[in-house]
Amino acid sequence: MQTGMQKGICALIASMTGFASGKGCFGAHSWNWELRSVNGKGQDLRIRVPDWITGLEASLRKEVAASTARGNITVGLRLTREDAAAALSLNNAQLASVLSAMHQIEEQAMAEGLSLAPSTAADIVSQRGVMDTRIVEDDPAPLLKALQADFALVLRAYLEMRNSEGAALETVIAEQLNLIETLTTEAKAAAAARKDESEAAFRENVIRILDNADVDEARIAQELAMLAVKADITEELDRLHAHVAAARSLLNSGGPVGRKLDFLSQEFNREANTLCSKSQNSTLTRIGLDLKATIDQMREQIQNVE
Repeated sequence: MQTGMQKGICALIASMTGFASGKGCFGAHSWNWELRSVNGKGQDLRIRVPDWITGLEASLRKEVAASTARGNITVGLRLTREDAAAALSLNNAQLASVLSAMHQIEEQAMAEGLSLAPSTAADIVSQRGVMDTRIVEDDPAPLLKALQADFALVLRAYLEMRNSEGAALETVIAEQLNLIETLTTEAKAAAAARKDESEAAFRENVIRILDNADVDEARIAQELAMLAVKADITEELDRLHAHVAAARSLLNSGGPVGRKLDFLSQEFNREANTLCSKSQNSTLTRIGLDLKATIDQMREQIQNVE
């Protein structure tokens, strides 16, 4: 059996996208396998094999289901057979009918004074139905075992490709998490700088409005406190750091973690949206937009994770 994939890379996570092909032969039969998958919310198996090979579809379904957790997976088998040797047998009933008809023809010809050439055995055998041609069908049990053994190699190549793709995804997602962490740290610094600027601008605006009137410092302090509460992004930043740690933990744990990572990416996006709505500062807004862009890119990659 020759597979269409080389040995892949072992990874903690696997991609839902994969492909492998293979071909083999047994006796008079030859075949081609094709195993492919794309993203899916759950596990959807579609297996196309000849239904006369009893037990093949059920065994393939069991193997694929045990080896994967998610993805729209299609298994195809194209099976062909060389021209089988035919077993010939004499149809005695048809032979009797043919001989009887020939005898009647000869008697009628003689009665009318006609002379017919003698019939040969070849002439008789050539008459329709005298010889039965029966194709010898193979016992499907040995063929079933050969196909099952061959498919195991195709499945292994397919899983190796999913692991190889998973290793690439793992690298990309890890880099995106690093960038999110860096941007979150930058946002914290920008928020601290914004606080001092906001307080100074607020005081200047109040004094300018009231001109030379007495300013109630207590009231200004109260308003500043309210503004600080509305603009505070400490919780959002803390949650972003926590989400980064959780995502890294999932990547390191391995296995089918795609659903959990997808849920986390939604939480990442929610915090980034809140940060942008509270920014009130060009630097913080830029960081928030960079966060959203990075999170969107990461979520696209996560869609491929099993």
